[in-house]
Amino acid sequence: MEKVVVEGLARVPSFSHAVIAGDFVYVAGSLGTMGNTAELVEGGVGPQTTQTIRNLETILEATGLGLGNVVKMNVYLSDMADFQLMNEAYMEAIGDSPPARITVGGVDLALGGAVEIDCVAYRGE
Repeated sequence: MEKVVVEGLARVPSFSHAVIAGDFVYVAGSLGTMGNTAELVEGGVGPQTTQTIRNLETILEATGLGLGNVVKMNVYLSDMADFQLMNEAYMEAIGDSPPARITVGGVDLALGGAVEIDCVAYRGE
């Protein structure tokens, strides 16, 4: 098992950005923060979703993978009324072949975020 911390991406010391365990990479929940700051991008759920997926992609790249290796994403929304805006930004970032996904709404997220996403990626053949 290998723990992954990506320089230049925000995180709290209580977790790693990802953990590689066998053929799988488990990426911790990510918010729409810019770089190494704990500041969310402006504009609400759409821009936060886009930035969150960029952050996940950066973490995956540090493990030698990309979004195409993701088998499952978990999306958490502070307000389920934002589902459509999140989903539009999500599909634009993910493309035409999305992984399995669940979306849970009505949760309080760190930093007052509108969206948080985690994922599992497959490293096997």
